[in-house]
Amino acid sequence: MAENKSASFEASLARLSEIVTELEREGVELERAVKLYGEGRELVARCEALLKGAEETLRAAAAGIPAAGPPTTAEDDEIPF
Repeated sequence: MAENKSASFEASLARLSEIVTELEREGVELERAVKLYGEGRELVARCEALLKGAEETLRAAAAGIPAAGPPTTAEDDEIPF
């Protein structure tokens, strides 16, 4: 899973949850635990990068939006004649 660089945030998070569940079980062999830990660290880094990118996108979008004024009502939208 960690090799798939195009995996979505949700898929990465789901796989990370599976890894945690497996590592919490008793009887996981050391070699398997080390491999899972490595995969988990890669997934954490991927999720953090995706979140950072999303945050930057939201900040850029918010910077282009003017401050919201008071809400308008239907009366404000009428054209006086």
